Amino acid sequence: MEPILSVENINVYYGSIHAIKGISFDVRQGEIVTLIGANGAGKSTTLNTISGLLRSRTGSITFQGEKLGHVPAHKIVSKGLALVPEGRRVFLQMTVEENLEMGAFTQNSSTIPESLEQVYTQFPRLKERRRQIAGTLSGGEQQMLAMGRALMSRPKLMMLDEPSMGLAPILVEQIFEIIRSLHAAGSTILLVEQNAQAALSVASRGYVLETGRIVTSGTGKELLASPDIKKAYLGG
Repeated sequence: MEPILSVENINVYYGSIHAIKGISFDVRQGEIVTLIGANGAGKSTTLNTISGLLRSRTGSITFQGEKLGHVPAHKIVSKGLALVPEGRRVFLQMTVEENLEMGAFTQNSSTIPESLEQVYTQFPRLKERRRQIAGTLSGGEQQMLAMGRALMSRPKLMMLDEPSMGLAPILVEQIFEIIRSLHAAGSTILLVEQNAQAALSVASRGYVLETGRIVTSGTGKELLASPDIKKAYLGG
């Protein structure tokens, strides 16, 4: 099967800093693929480059058979690629429902009610708080809102950037349960996460980044069982 997303030999710079050094990987339909690594390894930079927020000097990014090199970020969303950004970045002064409707800006307005119902089925908490101002939600609820907002664009691939960051352990468990249920419902997911244990436990496959390079890859189970990965990332 052709990958839904193929990243080939990308090199990304911040000024003179070489942040991503020739990485290549792919994501196939129906998979959860995770990128793990320490802070500063280049995980978020990779997602921002796929999203069109940053540009690679070399190589290519292909999504559903189309090269994205010169496609503006807002057009990439309309092609079915949604990013849930690090830090959630919901619209704090708007209600939950207004935030969700913002996620559907690429969709025909006639599909919005159906998409809202699907999101509310997936996230009953958001339905309860649909009229609440987003800034008054807890961190976990804001993360659910950010994920729900991305789902409103009906993505073919959903990219999650550090969804567990800053959350209490019980909320981290909830978020990963939601990731499992999204996957079970048919979502294809590219997951960037510092919590390697949680990420690898849900992932079909994983790639380990160190200082902008992929140093190893394998199935989630293989990486969880690897002595090197245990030592470096799992406290084993």
